[in-house]
Amino acid sequence: MNITVYLASAPGNDPCYAETAEKLGSWIAESGHTLVYGGANDGTMGIIADSCLKHGGKAIGVMPGFLAARGRKHEGLTEILLTSTMAERKAKMIELGDVFIALPGGPGTLEEISEVISCVRLGILDKPVILLNVNGYYDPLHEMFRRMVDTGFLSREDYGVIRFVDTIEEIVQLCSC
Repeated sequence: MNITVYLASAPGNDPCYAETAEKLGSWIAESGHTLVYGGANDGTMGIIADSCLKHGGKAIGVMPGFLAARGRKHEGLTEILLTSTMAERKAKMIELGDVFIALPGGPGTLEEISEVISCVRLGILDKPVILLNVNGYYDPLHEMFRRMVDTGFLSREDYGVIRFVDTIEEIVQLCSC
C-alpha cells in the first residue's frame, strides 16, 4: 500500500513532531508499505524518509524541479519524481496514494490535505484521510470542521470521512481494514 504523508520541511519546536515522524516512517517500512511524500531532505519530511529507509522500506519523493534545484531533494530515496509545478506535485501524490495522512505542518501541509478532503467529498477519491493530531496540534482544525457541520456548510456524512487520530496505533487500525 502507498501511504501518502503530508508534513513539514521544518522540524517544529517540540521534539514530539520529529519523534512521531520517525515512528510513522518505521511503521510504514516494517509493515511493507511504501512512503509517498514531498521528497525533501529536511524537517519532519527528511526524518520520515530517513526512518522509512533505515527500516528497509521504500520511499518515493515527489518534488517540483525548482525545489530540487535549491538543494532540497533527498538524495537517498527509492525513487524521486520531479514535476514542473506544485500543482503537478499534488496531483501525482494523490494519484500514487492509497491512504492520506497529515502530520503537523504549515500552510502547505494544510493545503495538501484539504485538497484530498475535497476530492473525497466530491467522490473523486474513496480513500482514507487521516490527520495525526500530535499533542492536540489539529484541535483547532477539528473544531473548525465541527463548526462547518453546525452551521450547515459541511454534511455530517462528509465530516465522517475525515479521521482525526491521536496515535500511530489508531492509524494502524484504520489501515488494516
